[in-house]
Amino acid sequence: MRILAIGCHPDDLEIGCYGTLYKYVKQGHEVSVCHIANGNMGHVEIMPDELRKIRFDEAAAAADIIGAKHYSIDIPDIHVTAENDELIYELGRVMRKTQPDVMITHFDRDYMNDHMQAYYATFRASFGASIPHFHGAEAGPVVPVCPIYHMDTVAGVGFIPTEYVDITEEIDVKLKALSCHKSQLEWMLEHDGIDFLDFVRTCSKVRGYQCGVGYAEGFRPSLNYLRLTTKRLLP
Repeated sequence: MRILAIGCHPDDLEIGCYGTLYKYVKQGHEVSVCHIANGNMGHVEIMPDELRKIRFDEAAAAADIIGAKHYSIDIPDIHVTAENDELIYELGRVMRKTQPDVMITHFDRDYMNDHMQAYYATFRASFGASIPHFHGAEAGPVVPVCPIYHMDTVAGVGFIPTEYVDITEEIDVKLKALSCHKSQLEWMLEHDGIDFLDFVRTCSKVRGYQCGVGYAEGFRPSLNYLRLTTKRLLP
């Protein structure tokens, strides 16, 4: 299968589904990752232009660790909206290039608007990419409308998984990939007193307790017409 995971900020996928993505890669599937926002507002001391470059490099390094292909849309933080036609066109081009059989993205009731809009942009673009005369035909052939899975929210707030993926064997690589985001990990530890690696490990442990394994990631399918399937698509 071909899997496309679309996160809002450069570290969102690492937090929510990198264990699952790495499991896909280990099983021989083709995995691509894409972040929409460039993360330029994610620091107090590092200025946006410099941070944008840092965070792109961090995300590229994280994708390399799990063997995924990396894409970036480069929208400034706090400016992600599914009403942005250019964003939809660019996402559609990524979809035409990667030809996903399944996509993973944010929950539609996450803690910040950028995350919610990332899901709606993914939903809108995936339908557009299935239409022959929609923008982006130069990037590749149309993409059939495919299932979308919502990944967990930060700390699991307001999110009840209906499906789990056992990432007990993948947790260390998940955290290694997350460790590439030094600008964020160091900033959160220094300014907020949060050890984010421990935070993510703990959340994965809690999801593991819920489904009877060491560590897990939780998901919910998008319950919309043309998105449903009888098949188990998560690894």
